[in-house]
Parts: sequence; structure tokens; C-alpha cells
Amino acid sequence: MFSDVASFDFQNPDDRAKLGPLMGPLKAPGAAERDAVAYIAFPDAQGEVNKAKGIGVQGHCMGGPLTVRTAAAVSERVGGAASFHGGGLVTDHPDSPHRLAPKIKAHMYFGIASNDDKQQPDAKDKLKEAFAAAKVAAEIEVYSGLHGWCVPDMPLQNGLPIYNKPDAERAWAKLVALYKTALA
Repeated sequence: MFSDVASFDFQNPDDRAKLGPLMGPLKAPGAAERDAVAYIAFPDAQGEVNKAKGIGVQGHCMGGPLTVRTAAAVSERVGGAASFHGGGLVTDHPDSPHRLAPKIKAHMYFGIASNDDKQQPDAKDKLKEAFAAAKVAAEIEVYSGLHGWCVPDMPLQNGLPIYNKPDAERAWAKLVALYKTALA
């Protein structure tokens, strides 16, 4: 499907059309939740795993909503969850990830890309409101980087690199700090 991800052109409708079939199974109702239970059950079945400590999960892009769904589906095990340049975190649909806040116990972190914020400027506010109303610890920040800023092999967008090393390092530091706090 993709011979070289670095040549993917987000502005090209043919390239973007290739994403739909890949994302379909991930968006099937209940799929993320079933996967979350299975993925966490595996390490929990290992004798070396300390089940008294929380598990951390993170996602980028379409993995952002999966992170939220995982934190809600296995709330007794997920202690920290982060989304970096997550897409589709706030929608008008009844199953929108932000509506899952009342089911979540994990400490949450959302790093929003600057261009995603421009496209949906109220998303950060709705995330803040949802998690505050649910009394769930959540930090939400807008980064200067473009959608995909954490990934070194992202293609150029309008002739400019998407990867932003300073913002990627900042995101990594935020993730490490979240896990140190939430998974202890």
C-alpha cells in the first residue's frame, strides 16, 4: 500500500484515500475496547508483571482516540494515557472519545498540533470541560508543530518538514513525566 511513508502526500486525494481501508477496522464499534482488554490481559498473565501498578498507553494521530478508548475500557489498569496530535478526539457523535471521560481513572495528557487546533479550535476546550467535569486529571496543550510533529520520517508538507525535533523532545519529556507520576 505504501512503499515509503516519507513520500506520502497528505494533500494528495489518492494518497489520503489509501488510509480509509487501513482505518476501517480500527473504527469498528467496540473493536478498540475489545483489543484493549486483550492487549492488557496478555502482560497481566505474566508472573513478572506487577498488577498493583498502572499501565501506560499512548497514541499518535488516529491512535489518540484509541488511547482514550483504552483508558475507558480498562480503567482499573490504565494509570496514564497520552495522545499526541490525535485526530477525532472531539466529535458530535455520541461515541466521541471525549465523552468517555467519566469512565476514565487515568491521568491524561493531550498534545494538540497547531494546525489541528486551527481546524477545530474548540476541541481543546471541550476536552478540558469533559475531563474537569469527570474529575479526571488531564493536561491539554497546543504545540507549535504540525500534525505528525513527533514522527521523524513524516513527509514534507508544502515543502516544509512536519517533524519538529524540539516539540518531539518536549512531548517525550511530557510522556516520561506522566508515566513517572501516574504509574508509580
